Amino acid sequence: MSQPPPPPPPNEPPQGGFGAPQDPPPGGFGAPQDPPPGGFGAPQAPPPGGFGAPQPPQGPGYGYPQAPPQGPPPGPPAQPGYGYPGQQPAQPPGAPYGYGYPQQPPTYPTQPQVPQGGGGGRKPNSQVVIIVAAVAAVALIIGGGVWYASSGKDDSKNNSSGTSGGTGGKGGSGGDRTTGSTGKEKVPANTRSTVLFQVPAPAVPAETSVSTVGSWLTDKVYAKSGDAEINGYDPDSGAKVWTIKLPGPVCTASRHTTDSGRTAIVYEPAMPTKAKPSHGCSEVSALDLAAGKLLWTKSVKSGDQKISLDNVTTSANTVAVGSTNGGAAFDISTGKALWVPKPTDSCYDAGYGGGDKLVAVRKCGEYGSTRQLHIQTIDPTSGKVISEYKMSPGIEYASVVSTNPLVVAADVGDSAGDGSGISDFFSIDNKTGQLRTRISAPGKTYAAKCDGITRIESCAKLVVGNDKLYIPTEQHDGGQSGQINEIVAFDLGTGKQTGQRADAGDGYDISPLRMDGGNLLAYKRPPYDKGGQIVSIDGTSFKETKLLENPATGSVHDAETSMLPDYAEILYSKGHLYMSAIYAHKPYSASEKEYLAIAFGAQ
Repeated sequence: MSQPPPPPPPNEPPQGGFGAPQDPPPGGFGAPQDPPPGGFGAPQAPPPGGFGAPQPPQGPGYGYPQAPPQGPPPGPPAQPGYGYPGQQPAQPPGAPYGYGYPQQPPTYPTQPQVPQGGGGGRKPNSQVVIIVAAVAAVALIIGGGVWYASSGKDDSKNNSSGTSGGTGGKGGSGGDRTTGSTGKEKVPANTRSTVLFQVPAPAVPAETSVSTVGSWLTDKVYAKSGDAEINGYDPDSGAKVWTIKLPGPVCTASRHTTDSGRTAIVYEPAMPTKAKPSHGCSEVSALDLAAGKLLWTKSVKSGDQKISLDNVTTSANTVAVGSTNGGAAFDISTGKALWVPKPTDSCYDAGYGGGDKLVAVRKCGEYGSTRQLHIQTIDPTSGKVISEYKMSPGIEYASVVSTNPLVVAADVGDSAGDGSGISDFFSIDNKTGQLRTRISAPGKTYAAKCDGITRIESCAKLVVGNDKLYIPTEQHDGGQSGQINEIVAFDLGTGKQTGQRADAGDGYDISPLRMDGGNLLAYKRPPYDKGGQIVSIDGTSFKETKLLENPATGSVHDAETSMLPDYAEILYSKGHLYMSAIYAHKPYSASEKEYLAIAFGAQ
């Protein structure tokens, strides 16, 4: 039944915090670390008032920015860097502070009640001083079950040119009408969806939150991180097909998988306790999604101490991890160390972007001085630098949006002002390292988000494809509901808008998900009285085609709107939509239900 719209929420609080620690010098273990990662897309506290309610205008009305400068950007004065504009986000009362835990779980006004139906300086291992230690593999437990209903299927794999993606699968309902000459996604005979299955959130102690970052989709399995474990589910029924138990919670996970269904995770070596709320994110493992097992487990040491790893990605046959102590890489099949940090180097790899290519964000300069970021396309096997672009001194953090073509986001001079981590995008030539163009994207106008402080690939609501950057605008005046937004496209060669625009529709909020060939897939956050939608946007005409529309019933709507692009992982392929949370916490009352994941499928 239709429900009256909840009151409009206030704007989101800024991220970061004044007085947050500065980056430590590269090298010795025990130097002050960057803020702890909370996993890809780690949420900031969302505003109260309910998702889908009409939003107040954020800043000035929608407007296109002027053409960006075509030459290299001028060097801004030294700034404290992204992540320090406002007050520090509050930690949940009693929550364990440490790697693997989000800063603050959002509070939702209505909890879901889902029905059961319906680079340079890298040295090979012969020259390293750091010791790479192997850790015992974690036990594999097969079996178990999951609460589910109905049936359906999908498969999806993340894509270096988007924030989430899909391969194919045997599932998908009816219909043979395609969405375009270059797209693989077909329009189902009936685009109305039903709930395929739902996974209850793991039980966690009161006043704590646990990281559950990481979800992947292949032809055989939908895999999702839980509380110190990873579970594989049948993509149709949700039946649990395998479980991997871990000694501690998952801190961060690669959003890419290889063609053979392998990926990588970083996790803690033990469960947090009151006495020791964090053990550091020191363990990295390669994960075989088809077999449901860890291939190997490694750690990186500085002296006799393990390094806490901030981020992980995969490219070709390489797993790469970054930290404030430097980066390391391993062969995804064998776990053989390809390179590790060099403690005498004044530069260090803060992190990597993966997928089609491997890109390092390398920080150079002494601690306390104005430092410079080097964006390096590197050989994934040797770490040899193929090309390099040096960003203007004073830009402390950068996020890799795409590795092919190479696009980097940064908050230059902390000018975004909205906690998004983005004021500008840099389009860089992979082969030469030359800047192609710089795109101005004011935070008050555009809604994409990145967190390049430690999580180099942690970006949401933006996609690169067709040599274009697709980003959504903030909501602005328009439509009967009073608020509307759209996706716009920027040419990565010229930096100018192409004139293409995909409107969300009255009451919806549209965000790009991934590329489907030459087409763009997008998710539409629903208004209070409708279900969310997946649409395909033709890469040439920008014509929208609806692929899926979720139920508008209150319980399903509440579950869906608790897992939106800002705060969750979203995968779509062949008429199937998977939405999952990146943390778990105890429900705020006994009558409330929390979900780890929910799957929808076309009828």
